[in-house]
Formats: sequence, structure tokens, C-alpha cells
Amino acid sequence: MPPRLKLKAQIFLGDEIAMGPGKADLLGEIERSGSISAAGRALGMSYRRTWLLVDTMNRCWKEPLVETATGGSHGGGARLSPLGRLVLQRYRDIETQLGNCRESAELNELMEHIRVSPKPKQNMEKPESLDG
Repeated sequence: MPPRLKLKAQIFLGDEIAMGPGKADLLGEIERSGSISAAGRALGMSYRRTWLLVDTMNRCWKEPLVETATGGSHGGGARLSPLGRLVLQRYRDIETQLGNCRESAELNELMEHIRVSPKPKQNMEKPESLDG
């Protein structure tokens, strides 16, 4: 397998991931489906996991990224707030910029120095003491 570059943008707030690839995908699905639970199902996430991700995002940004409407006779739903749409768009812009690194002169130069395959692992046991 040839060497490859994998870049993943994550925005941290303290120990929390405020935005990353999974959260961006979730925001996109919420925008598409109008439902947090439907977005989670589309992404293969549990209901609990989906809601935890939305809660994390809404706690990390100055304003909630996802707005919800309670159910009832007219049904509930969810949508991205104006800030949610902005964050998603800017995050996707950053991903595009990172993707463009794959054609950079710096990466091409770096890849000239990488092996075709890794050397075999060495035995990393602690060497015997020279003192006896």
C-alpha cells in the first residue's frame, strides 16, 4: 500500500471536541433531514450518541448550532441555526483546504523520503545490564 496523507480537522474547547468530521457530517444530515434522530439513523449512530454530539456542539459554541422544536400535533424537528450553518460551511472550507495539501510541493518532497514499506519491527525488550 503506498503512503498516504490523512488530515483531520478538530476544533477543541478544553477537552471537548467542538467540531470535527463526525459532528460536521451530523450537522449536514440534520440540515438535510430536519431531524436529529433521522440524521443519527442515516449515519448509523445510536439515538443517545446523536444527542450527546448535538449537546456537546451546543455547549461549546456561543450560540446553539442546532435548534429543536418539541413534538406535538404538528410534529417536532430540528434545524441548524444561522451559526450552525456558518460553522458547518467554514469547517467544510477548512476540510477542502486540508485536502489541497495532498498536491502541495511540501508533501511531494516529504513523500520522496518515505519508504515503500516499513522496516520489520525490532525486538524492543529491555537490554541486559552491562554491569552483570
